[in-house]
Amino acid sequence: MARYVDVHPDNPQPRLLQQIVDALHDDQLIAYPTDSGYALGCQLGNRDARDRILRIRGLDERHHFTLVCKDFAQLGHLAKLDNSAFRAIKAATPGPYTFILPATQEVPRRLMHPKKRTVGVRIPDHVFVQALLDVLGEPLLTTTLILPGELEPRSLGWEIKEELDHQVDLVVEAGETLGEPTTVVDWSEGYPEVVRVGAGDPSRFEVD
Repeated sequence: MARYVDVHPDNPQPRLLQQIVDALHDDQLIAYPTDSGYALGCQLGNRDARDRILRIRGLDERHHFTLVCKDFAQLGHLAKLDNSAFRAIKAATPGPYTFILPATQEVPRRLMHPKKRTVGVRIPDHVFVQALLDVLGEPLLTTTLILPGELEPRSLGWEIKEELDHQVDLVVEAGETLGEPTTVVDWSEGYPEVVRVGAGDPSRFEVD
């Protein structure tokens, strides 16, 4: 059965944050709220949890995983950005956007797209996620919690606990969260292409 951890949405308790980080260090898979619905997350090196995420979501090996970063400096270690991408992405973050970019050598190969050698990166605008990443000290491997046959991410912690009780190890509750996925912008070819419209305003990345 999954543990259910109720965290204060505005002032996450350090004791509970450490418990969640300890679970991640113990190779556990967590479901946690972001600024665009719930996500599944684990440590970058956790192969088993990565495979569990694919099974839960009904995805194949070509799925673009996202590396959730605390800040732009952390993002810059994982993805290659030219000047135009740097300026535009920096202006839009933190926020409900995922950017697909060429991966650096810091990214394990199994987390890249197998052919394109790209990776998804994002910096959420969410108090709990920022606090968690601060304690964790590294990016979090993640994907939006959209179950097979559904179009929107889950937004209720208790509902996830009930449905995925034996598929995840820990569910975090941290107040209300918007049940809308991120806007995904593919910048891997040197220009922005909006490939999914979600919570973030896509107009700032639309090229005439």
